[in-house]
Amino acid sequence: YTLQVSPEDCTGCRLCVEICPVKSKSEVKHKAINMVDQAPLRETESKNWDFFLSIPEFDRNRLSHAQVKDAQLLEPLFEFSGACAGCGETPYIKLLTQLFGDRALIANATGCSSIYGGNLPTTPYTSNAAGRGPSWSNSLFEDNAEFGLGMRLAVDKQAEYAAELLRRLAGRVGDELAGAMLIADQSTETGIAAQRVRIAELKQRLSGIVSLEARDLLAVADSLAAKSVWLLGGDGWAYDIGAGGLDHVLGSGMNVNVLVLDTEVYSNTGGQMSKATPRGAVAKYATGGKETRKKDLAMEAISYGSVYVARVAMGSSDTHTIKAFREAEAYPGPSLIIAYSHCIAHGYDMAFGLNQQKSAVLSGYWPLIRYNPALREQGKNPFQLDSKAPSIPLRQYVYEEARYSMLARSHPDHARELLRKAQDDVERQWRVYESRAAMAGEGLPAPEEPAESAETASPITKGGEDE
Repeated sequence: YTLQVSPEDCTGCRLCVEICPVKSKSEVKHKAINMVDQAPLRETESKNWDFFLSIPEFDRNRLSHAQVKDAQLLEPLFEFSGACAGCGETPYIKLLTQLFGDRALIANATGCSSIYGGNLPTTPYTSNAAGRGPSWSNSLFEDNAEFGLGMRLAVDKQAEYAAELLRRLAGRVGDELAGAMLIADQSTETGIAAQRVRIAELKQRLSGIVSLEARDLLAVADSLAAKSVWLLGGDGWAYDIGAGGLDHVLGSGMNVNVLVLDTEVYSNTGGQMSKATPRGAVAKYATGGKETRKKDLAMEAISYGSVYVARVAMGSSDTHTIKAFREAEAYPGPSLIIAYSHCIAHGYDMAFGLNQQKSAVLSGYWPLIRYNPALREQGKNPFQLDSKAPSIPLRQYVYEEARYSMLARSHPDHARELLRKAQDDVERQWRVYESRAAMAGEGLPAPEEPAESAETASPITKGGEDE
């Protein structure tokens, strides 16, 4: 097992070193990966990096995508972005591309993720050896959710048209092949791989058929393989400017996945307050500390009852994060993942970003939850509270960050009052979540008996008129 660093692309953020759990038994300060001066190692390590890239990737079908130790070996199709050193957003995007990247369509709202995601003419998104990678496009703050919904509708319509043409041409391309493609189970990576093999065979057979329908089917044949549509953006988009569109999409019932990279502030435009900014935090337009509490986007989405919702923090539980991503993508309706993303606007050394994520969870400020509507059909409670009760006071978490501590220095009395209210916010939210998670599971009601038909109904049932 090798951790190979690209010396000319490393930003020196130190996140990997700080979070590394493996220490030398003889020298405690020495870890499995350590920071050293780049210059003396640049030439040697650049050669090692080139050799590393020549090593074949792991067979995806032989790895467990549900386990961190295996998932980390999946090829990332997002690399070397222009994000700030130690950015808390990029690890989630990297994970997304490791799990679903070769079939993902990404609608990216304007913001940090669109800048480092599409700083053309370069892009951190890439393709694998088969030439497959994420399809990416950027839309505006106010309409990215609708933009992504359009991707889903287009993908579904192309798949519908391809299936229709395949049925018409079944006799010419082979009934067995056509039948297998139309009923293919693509709920797993193995199933998708098998469908792609069938598509390659279909294209080969279509090349020998001269007809307009064969030409059209050849153009849309790839649509017969499952696609994963992702709506990507920050809290400025999801909580504020694009909130109406996001709500519309979540209520549509369509199979789209939403990843909100929550930095709790408008990071890309200089750190302005958003509805995701927590009470007591200092930001532009909230220089005296935000007076109101953070909007609970998760509970708003849960209120639909038909949306998969997860709140994750990779620094607290990478296993939980992977589980949420996999469940969200597998759910056949709308899914929303809200990811805690540390940011330079929070005012501390980003090398300790994952530690702060852990503290946010331990304080109860950021409870880890999953709401899976599919569990209701199994008679289980769909609301799952995956983190333990608060074990540290909120002040221990927040006063590690300048966005809170600067107010404590300039206006200590006001900061003390906002902290008191913020602690109450945490405790009240925890009670709500804890109560929701403790509720007994309720299965869907049994289907009712068919109503009496109009022909056999009594005069009273019809409207009460005497005949």
